[in-house]
Order: sequence, then structure tokens, then C-alpha cells
Amino acid sequence: MTEALLHLQIPQDHPSYAGHFPGQPVVPGVMLLDLVLQAAEQWPQGLGVDVPPFEIPVCKFLQPVLPGALLTLTLSDGARAGTLNFRLQQDSQVVASGSLRRAVGVP
Repeated sequence: MTEALLHLQIPQDHPSYAGHFPGQPVVPGVMLLDLVLQAAEQWPQGLGVDVPPFEIPVCKFLQPVLPGALLTLTLSDGARAGTLNFRLQQDSQVVASGSLRRAVGVP
């Protein structure tokens, strides 16, 4: 099994917080997924996944992530060829997890 770990810090001043949610900002899920996709695009051959673009067939957001959070992203080979599993953790708590696969019909 091939695995990669990255440590990420969520910026405290990202413009998306203005609307998500005023007075009590939470990191938008799409921002977390963007971090996962950027990381997956950096190591496609090492993780047994062809090339992007990816589809996200499974994704679960388990805990809210606050601005300034320190996260650990784990990417690992999926059970099927061309898939990649991801897990985002804050300390030892999983905040999001899921899988990626090469987009169907993309040359």
C-alpha cells in the first residue's frame, strides 16, 4: 500500500468565511476538497492513479473545521486500480474522508 501524508494549515483570512458563516466561520467543504484534489494531482503516479481530473464518488464531512486549523491529509491507494482514498484529520479526529477516481470519459 502506498501512502502519503501532508500537513496543512487552513488560512484564517480566506475570503470564503465572509459568507460561510458570518460571525462563526467554518471552512467550506469545497475548500477542503480542493486541498485534497491539489494534493492528489501532485503524486498521481506514486499512488497508482492515472492523471487528473478526478471524480469524487464518496465523501463524508464528519466534523466542522474552523479557520486556522492544522490538518493532516492522508492519501492512499484505493482497493480498485485508479482509485485513491483520502482522510483529513485534526489532531486524531477524522474531519473528512472519501475516495477519488479518474473521471470517466476523460482521455
